[in-house]
Amino acid sequence: MKKLITTLQNIWKIKDLRERILFTLLILAVYRFGCFVVLPGVDAGKLAAATQSGGGGLLDLINAFSGGAFLGAAVFALGIMPYITASIIIQLLGFAVPYFQRLQQREGESGRKKITQITRWLTVAICLVQGSGYLTYLDSQGAIATAMENQKTLFYFANLIILTTGTVFAMWLGEKITDKGIGNGISLLITIGIIATLPGALAFEITSQFNNNRIVMLILEFAALFGVVVATVLIVQGVRRIPIQFAKRMVGRSSNAMPATGNRDYIPLKVNAAGVMPIIFAQALMFLPAALGNYASPEGGSSFLSSLSDFTSWSYNIIYFFLVVIFTYVYTALLVNPTQYAEYLKRQNAFIPGIKPGKNTADFIDSVTSRITLPGSIFLGLISILPAVAANVLGINIGFAMFFGGTSLLILVAVVLDTLQQIDSHLLMRKYDGLVKSGRGQGRSRIQGIGASM
Repeated sequence: MKKLITTLQNIWKIKDLRERILFTLLILAVYRFGCFVVLPGVDAGKLAAATQSGGGGLLDLINAFSGGAFLGAAVFALGIMPYITASIIIQLLGFAVPYFQRLQQREGESGRKKITQITRWLTVAICLVQGSGYLTYLDSQGAIATAMENQKTLFYFANLIILTTGTVFAMWLGEKITDKGIGNGISLLITIGIIATLPGALAFEITSQFNNNRIVMLILEFAALFGVVVATVLIVQGVRRIPIQFAKRMVGRSSNAMPATGNRDYIPLKVNAAGVMPIIFAQALMFLPAALGNYASPEGGSSFLSSLSDFTSWSYNIIYFFLVVIFTYVYTALLVNPTQYAEYLKRQNAFIPGIKPGKNTADFIDSVTSRITLPGSIFLGLISILPAVAANVLGINIGFAMFFGGTSLLILVAVVLDTLQQIDSHLLMRKYDGLVKSGRGQGRSRIQGIGASM
């Protein structure tokens, strides 16, 4: 504890780091304020009554990422997700379309600027589509104020502009955090939205368990949550190191020349190279049968498609699990290019001990990647369905169960680790002790050695 207090004091001593942290907190406060500003023409009372009885299902997931702004009809109701969707689309186009490949790989800074510009315009287009659907949803819930009932055209037009502007403004806030703050801005905006729902869900769960005299179960819930978080950290940080060796060089001149042993390093292959993207893709795909189910049984029948609109149902989670596993393999195959690794090693006059350069090296890296992707994909699949298991088996309320796994937990862990590493780098540059042990900090910097150079 004393060391932690000292470290916090050191953080406050560093002017640049202190200003970055305060700037980040200010921007996050502005974003959270916008999550409570209700759209004009929306009756908050009617919306609250409608969502209390009929919200649920997948809408709870969307609402969790927006920090409650979605079901609250706030100006940031769409959140930052349209920008995330646009970024994913551009990233996928970079694998399939030569034009985007050239922008990403060959045109350097100018290419990145063009990609950023295209992503922003695509974000606006997605906002217009999603915003129209969201306003239609508000209309279906009877949330439009009485004064606006006869002016729905104005209601749709004005609020569509406000929703789009809100997302663009949130995108700008995220970029400002990245430039002048600490951590990744876009990720922090998503994280703060997720964290915002935690106190209410936690208070509800504690109150419920105490009222039912289930204190032991409450303790077991916290123990299980701690275990899941630790396992998630280990998997997120897990790396398979492939040792490499650089060619020997001659030290000295002519007859006095002596062979010197080449330097040793390693290629870091992450166990979870795909990150949270497979879960996001699988969730997006699961929205389709849910929408079809609404058309197939509009009166709330018991059709199979309608059951997929409930993310706690077993049919939903079985399909969801296999989709996550499949997308993990697909996304890892897109991200990890064994041929590129082999070519890089050849250019650097390096090799994997016991493996011939060229095609043999690429095949070896591909086989290792395939083997470590299997446990990584199964872990992601299990993490994705843990909220449903926690809700169905342990009887945990849905709001709190979301923190037992899924996208929420992975994003929280990844963002917290990334932010701590950035703070660590500022401390170590000024020869202060970091937030983590020095040995681990050095290990992380080394892990990025070969991979970052490619």
